[in-house]
Amino acid sequence: MLLAFLLGLVATGVARWRGFSHARQLALAMGFPVSVFLTSAPSEGFWLWLLPLALALLVYPVHAWRDAPVFPTPLQALRDLPTCARLSANALVLDAGCGAGDGLKALRLAYPDARCVGIEFSRPLRWLAALRCPWAKVRLGDIWRENWRPYDMVYMFQRPETMPRAVAKASAEMRPGGWLVSLEFAAHELRPTAVVYAGHDRPVWLYRHPFEFVKQAGMPDLG
Repeated sequence: MLLAFLLGLVATGVARWRGFSHARQLALAMGFPVSVFLTSAPSEGFWLWLLPLALALLVYPVHAWRDAPVFPTPLQALRDLPTCARLSANALVLDAGCGAGDGLKALRLAYPDARCVGIEFSRPLRWLAALRCPWAKVRLGDIWRENWRPYDMVYMFQRPETMPRAVAKASAEMRPGGWLVSLEFAAHELRPTAVVYAGHDRPVWLYRHPFEFVKQAGMPDLG
């Protein structure tokens, strides 16, 4: 048990050195202690297992499992975007899967004159984002069903498996001159217009429509 605790602390230290978010560091540090607490509960306390699961399902619905988990965008992560992607005043910017609003805050810091819109499938997170970002328009919805054409920039913090779907949707719907921006995960089908860095080894990939494809690949079904 002591070794497992120490390994968790070492993993947390490595995560901090690599620039991982505080949420990821906390998950690494607390994973084993929480497991020990739950397994040491008396048999009649089995509901302790169900409570975290119920809370997780409430915050992160099953429908959204194929998308990215809830990891917040660091506040300063997008500060250098305007050096590569200039937007006009009153530009419309979408945070696709805005979570609790951290990405919206980072976008507002980078583009204070933009009109920010957040779309989130989780009702509790949408409510929290709206509370934290009263200056933004935060809606409950599915980012894959939203039409991206009106937006001058679409920002995402997804995962590698969903990026091909994002490329297909952005190619079909975004207007010439629009920007697709991804924190950490590249769209390998596209040649980036620019890359800035949110921190140590945390790239922010920028792609401007019309996109330049690095290879001809079949586009996935948008469903």
